[in-house]
Amino acid sequence: MRTSARNQFGGAVTAVKAGAVNDEITLKSSDGLEIVAVITHGSAASLGLAAGKPAIALVKASSVIVMADDASGKTSARNCIAGTVSSVTKGAVNSEVVIAAQGGAQVAAIITNESADRLGLAKGAAASAIFKASSVIVAVDD
Repeated sequence: MRTSARNQFGGAVTAVKAGAVNDEITLKSSDGLEIVAVITHGSAASLGLAAGKPAIALVKASSVIVMADDASGKTSARNCIAGTVSSVTKGAVNSEVVIAAQGGAQVAAIITNESADRLGLAKGAAASAIFKASSVIVAVDD
């Protein structure tokens, strides 16, 4: 499978919480991350999602919010991955920020240069990658 999504977390489904319209899917990546996705019940059924099924969680870098680590930071987003900045690549307007989590997972985010500067993001800085469960696309190999 090839995709343009920068963030691809392969692993296995650990839980499916079924709803009338949407299902909540929890996936544990091979790097030890727990990713929560909210997808339609019909999609979960057509993909055959169940505990133990191999799956991939995809998240576009533009859907990731970066927060400079702050113990008081609270968010409604289900996915909050703490780590350290492994790289910042500045462009004309935006920066690509890559955050390395424990276990080796890397999460890429695209944010404005102004935000990268304001947050003091540089290699080695503590930061968290945040994304909503509704921003996660779940894929399976046929």
